[in-house]
Amino acid sequence: MSIAQNKKAFHDYFIEEKYETGLVLEGWEVKAIRAGRVQLKEAYVVIRRGELFLIGCHISPLPAASTHIHPDPVRTRKLLLHAAEISRLIGNVERAGYTLVPLDMHYKTGRIKLEIGLAKGKKQHDKRESEKNKEWERDRQRLLRMRNNS
Repeated sequence: MSIAQNKKAFHDYFIEEKYETGLVLEGWEVKAIRAGRVQLKEAYVVIRRGELFLIGCHISPLPAASTHIHPDPVRTRKLLLHAAEISRLIGNVERAGYTLVPLDMHYKTGRIKLEIGLAKGKKQHDKRESEKNKEWERDRQRLLRMRNNS
């Protein structure tokens, strides 16, 4: 079940591979995510010292958050992934000019997981072409529906 999606990533990038990662979260963040108060639109993933970190993910704290903590909505969160997968990602990002983008936050067996994508940036003409293809698919489906209804 999806919690939040980053539709902008599919518009701006060609997604080559997808990986499912765990997140290191605080208690108030889990409660806020379960309430649907998360946004991935501006988020990105970086590699520091052989570890993955999610930066720019905005998790709005609930109004009834605890009084003894001061929640930071855009703090840097660590991502959990196997070491072999991380080393493969490091190689692709450093050598081949790829980037890592968060795609989807979802539940899996009661835990919150983040799907990240190994992506290559789209040029402006690629974006226009993919938009044209989407429009043509919409028109084609509409025409087929109209023909079947007649």
